[in-house]
Amino acid sequence: MHRPVSRYLIAGSALAVLTLAGCGSSSGGGGEESTTAPATTQAAIKDKGPVCVGEAPRDGVHVLRGGGFRLPGGGGVQYAAADADGTTRTATLREGERYESGQQEWTVEPGTDVTVSGHAYTVRQICSYRLVLEPKTAEDEAALAAAPESMKPAGGPADAPLCFTTNEDVLAAAAAGFPPKGEKLSLVGNGGVQRFPTGLSLTVSYLDTGTGTAGIAANCAAIPVAAYEDVRVGDPVEFAGVLFEVSQITEQAVQLTRTSA
Repeated sequence: MHRPVSRYLIAGSALAVLTLAGCGSSSGGGGEESTTAPATTQAAIKDKGPVCVGEAPRDGVHVLRGGGFRLPGGGGVQYAAADADGTTRTATLREGERYESGQQEWTVEPGTDVTVSGHAYTVRQICSYRLVLEPKTAEDEAALAAAPESMKPAGGPADAPLCFTTNEDVLAAAAAGFPPKGEKLSLVGNGGVQRFPTGLSLTVSYLDTGTGTAGIAANCAAIPVAAYEDVRVGDPVEFAGVLFEVSQITEQAVQLTRTSA
């Protein structure tokens, strides 16, 4: 995607696209190394809202905008794109935990039942920054909530039990790694990677003070789990189950204020 000259592109860091099947239409990644998100993951310049539609269950699976989530049974899904008209909101889901050519896609809304690799889910909530799935079987619900063998990240794919889970202890550990509610998290736009206790890493992919926009990418277990493009001050974002609001964008950094407990 073409960026105007005024953008402060982050030297030495490519974009890490780092964080569901019923009826829809068919169509068509990354590791610790960042990669540019497919065009379908790019956020609209001005999202008409609403921010969220539907209700998120307490133990739902959070699939973050522009990223993928590994599901039980070897499958995965990506929140590839969203559409909102001021009243309703839909999402484009892509099968697979990372982008590959030729993957199947579906357009969904809250209440849509989806099947991924033989496992059934219901889309419960669609937000500008995330999509929430609810597993339809007790077996999948238990698999997602299973405790990891270790709470210490090893790096790379071995961190999957820490990155793709609804386990309360893991989510609590992830939340504790961020500043408390109301405090700020600064992501410096120097091409560096900021790492957190359960294997998550965050990178500022670009800063553009001319348009007041920025890109933030998240990676976990060598999978792109989020790629927030064209975020502005006031926009919500989520990482590891924790909500933030973009509070400032400068030539040097993106500042996020934590809004959830």
